[in-house]
Parts: sequence; C-alpha cells; structure tokens
Amino acid sequence: MGLLPSGKRALKVSLQAFFLSFILIFVLPQQFRIKGSIGSQISTQIGIFIMGIAVSFCWELSHHFVQVVHTRRCSFAPPQSTAAAETNPTEYILEALELSDPRSLMQYLAYQDLCAVSECNLEPWRRGAFFEESGETYKRIVTACLKPLEEFTSKIAEALEGFSSEKPELLSQQFKLASAFNDSQICTWCARTLASLTARSRQEDRYGVAQLTGCNAAVMSTLLSALVAVEACLGKKTNPQPTHSLGPASIKWANFSTGRKGNVTAIASTQRGGLHTKAYSMADVLRTSIYQMVSAFEDDMRANAKASSLEKNWIGEGRKPVFGSHAVLVQKLSLFIEYRAV
Repeated sequence: MGLLPSGKRALKVSLQAFFLSFILIFVLPQQFRIKGSIGSQISTQIGIFIMGIAVSFCWELSHHFVQVVHTRRCSFAPPQSTAAAETNPTEYILEALELSDPRSLMQYLAYQDLCAVSECNLEPWRRGAFFEESGETYKRIVTACLKPLEEFTSKIAEALEGFSSEKPELLSQQFKLASAFNDSQICTWCARTLASLTARSRQEDRYGVAQLTGCNAAVMSTLLSALVAVEACLGKKTNPQPTHSLGPASIKWANFSTGRKGNVTAIASTQRGGLHTKAYSMADVLRTSIYQMVSAFEDDMRANAKASSLEKNWIGEGRKPVFGSHAVLVQKLSLFIEYRAV
C-alpha cells in the first residue's frame, strides 16, 4: 500500500535535489566544480539522481513501515479457547496499561486495544470480563484511563494559573500549554473508552460495579473538568452563569491576546493549526464522550435533574475537580442533559 506514495515522494525529492545540483554546476566557482567536461558532469549528476531516488525510496518505505507498526492494533488477551481466557482474560491488558513505560509503544497499543474492545462488538467476551463481580477489574481499568486525563487537565490548569501579559512569560505559558497536548491521542482513547464502558454498563453491568465503585461519578467529573479546562484555553467562560443565559447564544469567545474574560484567559491561538486545532479536536472528543453517557442515562438524569442530585450521583460531592468547581461542572452537565452544550 505504501509503494506508490513512497515512490512519488522519492521522485519529488530527487528531482528537487537534481535541479539544485545542476544549477550549482554553473554557479559555483571553478575550484568547487566536479572536474571534467560538461557532459561528464551531467552524467555524474544523472548517476547521483538515480542513487538519490533509490535512497529516498528506501527511506520513505521504511517510514511507511514504522507508521504501520505504530498504528496496527495488537490484542492484549489470551486465545479465546485457552484456560487463561476462562479464568483471567484481562490480566494481559492490565499489565500493559499499568506496568509499561509512559509514552512507550506498548502503552499506546494497549490503550488502542482497550478502546477498540470498549467500543466494538468484535470481542464481547473480553468486555464482559471487565464487569466481573468483585468490581476490582473495572476499577483498575477506569483508574488507568482516568490518570492520563487528570494529568492532562492538571497541566492545563498549571499553564493557565498566574497568567501574565508580559511576552516572555506568555511564551512560557504557551509552551506549557502545548506540552499538555502532547499525549492528546492517549487522552482521546481514554475518553472514548470511559464513555463507552460507562454507557454500556447500563445494559451489560450485571452486578452494578460501575455504580457501586463510584466509577460513574469519577468518569463524568473527570471528563467535564477536562472539557472546562480545554474550553478555558479557547477563551470560554468557566465561572457559573445565570440560568437564563445558558445556551449557545451566551458563549463569549476571547481572542488570542493578553486580555481576560471573567476568570478565563485565552492562550490558545485563534489561527488554524497547532495548539488551536488540537484544543478544538480534544473538546469535540470530550463533548461526544459526555453526550454518549448522557444518552445512555438520560431517563435517570432527567428524573433527578436537580443540582444537588446531579452533584451527588454524577459529580461526586467529596471529589474535588482537577479544574473548575462543583457548581461549574453541575451547570455544564445540565447543559448536556438539555442537549444545549456546544
């Protein structure tokens, strides 16, 4: 699959190098030119051009192979017909999530596999094992997914704290903010995994471990907190708003400047690409994940739509949000329940 694109890129790079070197024959002083006639110099350039194509093609093909290795899904589970699949089918993936080095290829592949199992029905027996009776497996999986999101939110909170309009400090804070999005792919897989498992627990959790272990509240609180933090980067207000002003029309966006909007500072660039694109992409993932959970538990949430009930059941009264306050998260959740969060 990578032969044709690799060949095109290799030819393009080699042609550019060939024309540049051909021009240098006539531009460089005599002592720096290749000895011989013009014809021999052209022959030498053609030979270099052919070798350049070969080297560039090998380089591009190797790069394609590396991309395949890094994106190929690996299954962290014993074969379905073995005894390990019957007794402890989740141990492989739990070990990969908890013991692998941070940001290693093994960790990336483990989070990708976990996301695929949570969202798809190709291996329902593996997802069913997550909801085993003791609840320990489900709690370990949720904890492994919450950790990257909490670290991501903490880094954003640290970057937004103590904002200064002075250029050197502004650049430093932008650098901190950009570093928070370095693990956005893992955070994306974690958010999708948590949302899928929480939503599927409504039908597949026979023992109610998701609710009894407090994981539902932890997941909702963490995703809402992360969303509020990302929206703060984009200049959206994070302080509680009057009830009558809630909705899409009340959003106030801040431009990339040194100004403040309420308690929020917009540090993310408003230009396309870079940090701005990553922030918007992450916000979309978090909103979609929250809406997935709200859709699964919509009846229960609407029946207990009071702020006190939402805080108790879905935010966690004794759990301090990583970013924002309980009042902000409850108000944000209310917008999702009314399908007005944008």
